[in-house]
Amino acid sequence: MLLTVDVGNSNIALGLHTGQGEQAGPVRDWRMRTDPQMTSDELALTIRGLLGSDADRITGISALSTVPVVLRELRTMFERYYPDVPRVVIEPGVRTGVPLLVDNPKEVGGDRLVNTLAAQHLYGTACVVVDFGTSTTVDAISAKGEFLGGAFAPGIDISVDALASRAAALRKVELVPPRSVIGKNTVECLQSGILYGFAGQVDGLVRRITAELDPVRTGPVEVIATGGLAPLVVNESETVTRHLPHLSMVGLRLVFERNTVRGRRSGRG
Repeated sequence: MLLTVDVGNSNIALGLHTGQGEQAGPVRDWRMRTDPQMTSDELALTIRGLLGSDADRITGISALSTVPVVLRELRTMFERYYPDVPRVVIEPGVRTGVPLLVDNPKEVGGDRLVNTLAAQHLYGTACVVVDFGTSTTVDAISAKGEFLGGAFAPGIDISVDALASRAAALRKVELVPPRSVIGKNTVECLQSGILYGFAGQVDGLVRRITAELDPVRTGPVEVIATGGLAPLVVNESETVTRHLPHLSMVGLRLVFERNTVRGRRSGRG
């Protein structure tokens, strides 16, 4: 049973998978809050608590972290609690099979790499991946599976927090669609601006990126929404064609298979 761990700035996504290759499938998934202060022992206690009876059935681990301090504690946790379990940690030198057509490949985060690999594996065509997390990341992938680059924008939570802290008369609101785009009160005005505003931002970026991908040459372009905050916006977007909450989990599984199942063990510790 493969454990996948995706540490983002706000949340840690966990997944369990059985099987390999075409027979692989998800079993369960969880999300927990990212706390840079957590020690390796605290991480182990929390993760093993979520896994329950499956905690001792782990036969492989594939992990990534965009938070360096948490990555250090993860490595310690793996060594202490899963010392004999094959593992892959996404870092330079780990084989992903993703060509990086950017100025500095070392700048590309592991989360963007695994999303690219998963999108190409699932659809085999040009893709745009919109990851709604602490930041909103819009990445372009060629029909050949090449990572072409993308765009960053402030995430929904960051923007809402900034607005609430800088505007004395405004406050945090429940992020649900208002009765209409034209808000009739302060709450509805905020909901409209946040939900429809972010949807419009994403649609604008996706249309510009898709135009540069040249659909005539590359064929159809899939626009995939993922990330913990995607459900807030995906139904309001005019360009998103797929909503795959666990895209990174698929990518982590594929990287693990590429580096261990085929006899190429790397990323240990």
